[in-house]
Amino acid sequence: MLRDYQLKIAEQARGILNKYGLVYLSMEVRTGKSLTSMHAAYLMQVKNVLFVTKKKAISSVVSDYDKLAPSFMIDIINFESLHHIRKQYDLIIIDEAHTCGGFPTMPERTKQLKDICEGKPVIFLSGTPTPESYSQLYHQLSISSHSPWVEYKSFYSWVKGGYVMPQTKYMYNREFKDYSNADEARIKSETAHLFISFSQQDAGFEQLVQEEVIIVKMQPSTYWLANKIIKNKVYIGKNGEQVIADTAVKVQQKCHQIYSGTVICEDKTAICFDDTKARVIKERFAGQKIAIFYKFNAEGTMLKVAFASRWTEDPEEFNRRGDLTFISQIVSGREGVNLSTADALVMFNIDFSALSYWQSRARLQTKDRVKEAPVYWLFSEGGIEEKIYQVVQQKKDYTLSYFKKDFGYAGIKSSDKDNIMAEKERLVCSEDNPAK
Repeated sequence: MLRDYQLKIAEQARGILNKYGLVYLSMEVRTGKSLTSMHAAYLMQVKNVLFVTKKKAISSVVSDYDKLAPSFMIDIINFESLHHIRKQYDLIIIDEAHTCGGFPTMPERTKQLKDICEGKPVIFLSGTPTPESYSQLYHQLSISSHSPWVEYKSFYSWVKGGYVMPQTKYMYNREFKDYSNADEARIKSETAHLFISFSQQDAGFEQLVQEEVIIVKMQPSTYWLANKIIKNKVYIGKNGEQVIADTAVKVQQKCHQIYSGTVICEDKTAICFDDTKARVIKERFAGQKIAIFYKFNAEGTMLKVAFASRWTEDPEEFNRRGDLTFISQIVSGREGVNLSTADALVMFNIDFSALSYWQSRARLQTKDRVKEAPVYWLFSEGGIEEKIYQVVQQKKDYTLSYFKKDFGYAGIKSSDKDNIMAEKERLVCSEDNPAK
């Protein structure tokens, strides 16, 4: 059931937990973090465990618990259900712990977990503990009463302690404090004893991800509408539908939608006007078992219509059956979801977030996979998607500044509205809005 490396890591984790009260399993995706953490909990001889994860990962965690059949009882919940917790637990496991690391303000889920975990041993799990900055570690580890920085009562006091060098930056014509410039060497030296890192190569993965870009020639109407929005910032249809992009951020968002064949109007209704990508997927991958990730809800609607009744959003059902296509939004499906029975992963669109890129592409991988793990990206010819791809591959988010450079907006000043909208987009993209 458990592999040798999982048994070894669980034993190491027990030692760290007994000595320091917390442990961070920084294991790459698909290496078996959930099973390893549960076995570590078993070795701790606890009776009641709380396992917190993403909603779509719950069924997979339940399956792991059933397979392991440990002696302890477990409650498995998603982050959005934390406010319902009234019970006391002997040990808490926090999956995708990086989503608790927002700064400088403590995310709401982090506050809730801090109360639940008070005085208890905690196992943190993430393949990407610090996807943007080492500043993200403060609030994560503050969940535990045994944080190495327990003397610093807030993120700002930690900053004053010399762990972060604040910088004054200017974005969208506004001045703000940037706290991402953390002292990586110092933070690593003070937390290394709490971390156990493990890669796919360490686990012996034979088939790493193979990526291929498919360029799709969209309908002429798609390019016409994109150019209309870029140049005029407004479109009014024959039936009165309105698409208004009166800020640079809105132009960026509308282009992101339009180049894949959908757009959201001013009245919040969505229009699907070009199904070229959906038709290409059906033709190109006919006879294959595939999983598809989309960005916008209207894209999901388009795909579900194209695949009629032969699709599912349930990863367990998808892995169990051979006649279904898995269809999911990128953010909700990028973490904790096992799609290893798929022949291929098809990305209908691409997210601005580098985290989404790296985690989504790993959904096919398992230690036992002997066939290739191909990921296909569908990009409109001359559209925005390939430009996003080139940025997120470098582990950077595709921000408004990149868009303005790519599409000739470098000389146009951003409004205060741009500033607010861009920050909201950054939060949603980078960590699935952990402030919620």
